[in-house]
Amino acid sequence: MEIPMPAGGVAEAWVTRPNDDAPRPGVLFFMDAFGLRPRIAEMAQRIADWGYVVMAPNAFHRNGSVAELAPTEDLTQPGVREAFFKGVRPRLGALTVEALESDLPAYLAALRAVPGVDGRAVGVTGYCMGARLAVRAACLDPDVVAVGGFHGGGLASEADDSPHRGLRQARAEFVLGHADGDRSMDPEAVARLGAALAEAGLTARNEVYSGAAHGYTMSDTSVFDEAATERHFAELRDLLNRTLRLA
Repeated sequence: MEIPMPAGGVAEAWVTRPNDDAPRPGVLFFMDAFGLRPRIAEMAQRIADWGYVVMAPNAFHRNGSVAELAPTEDLTQPGVREAFFKGVRPRLGALTVEALESDLPAYLAALRAVPGVDGRAVGVTGYCMGARLAVRAACLDPDVVAVGGFHGGGLASEADDSPHRGLRQARAEFVLGHADGDRSMDPEAVARLGAALAEAGLTARNEVYSGAAHGYTMSDTSVFDEAATERHFAELRDLLNRTLRLA
């Protein structure tokens, strides 16, 4: 589908659901920095098969279409992932707080408008830079009742606009699975995030996945960790079942 964006243009989004027409809760899926590609579709479908309507938007819509931005080389080969990421940095720079405050309500409204999405309460999950988007979505919308964030970076920096500073506005339950030895979420940042979640009175798991590198869920890259990925799916499924099945 295509989502009209407040600042102009459209954002492409993939939508998937179980193989029936029953009303289902909605889940917004924020991609990692490598964009919408088959691995993201696989992950979104697995979540949909649990009983949810899942929408994954192209968060880099300002920079091009899904086809234009998708990787064309094998990210599992030595050095390819790192080389591709160098070209991603300008896209990340375009995702300012102001841009996200415009984009995120549009994504949430589009998800709720998908035929078959049941109710306003939704879940959000995000990966890598998508974890930051997931946290910010919950801070903007009190009807986001569940947030999963995995191998996220920059969630609790010392910057004035760090995502963790908005957690007092959130009402969601959080499950956060950090990469081990991640320079973008070092032990101090993980502790800072945990303190902010506690201060906001939010139910949360804020844990480091021992031995798992940044990007551990992405099976099409050189850092994939199957055990950590399966742990993340189990914890995410439990989170969504706790929050959305009863919403």
